[in-house]
Amino acid sequence: MDCTFCRLIGEETARWVARGSVACAFTPLDPLAPGHTLVVPTLHYADVFDTPPDVLAATMALVQRVAGAMRTALNASGVNILSASGPGSEQSVLHLHFHVVPRWADDGISTWPSGRSARHVTGDPGQRLADVLAPWHEHRS
Repeated sequence: MDCTFCRLIGEETARWVARGSVACAFTPLDPLAPGHTLVVPTLHYADVFDTPPDVLAATMALVQRVAGAMRTALNASGVNILSASGPGSEQSVLHLHFHVVPRWADDGISTWPSGRSARHVTGDPGQRLADVLAPWHEHRS
């Protein structure tokens, strides 16, 4: 497998923010903001659909820790957490990853989409999702 993040995880050359057995965090070469960090599972999982729930939970726990560190160390007033999964999402590296971008009220960037999807779905999309999730919800209650 030729995965950029898997290669990086195996090296010491990355600018590591945190390294753990399940998830790790490093700063990208071309950050959107000072302190912009990527959080990834240590083992290879292509996307959110492919990642076991326990690995996803551990990865998100590190996302939360990184976000908290941004408040403390960088005086960020907020963060954006960005991720893309699957072919229609513009995912650029096929290894699950979360961009944690520190934000300040006057930072001059926008990470929120400015347009709307041209895709139309028949029926009520929210209800369709609820119907699929109902057995899970009933099982978890």
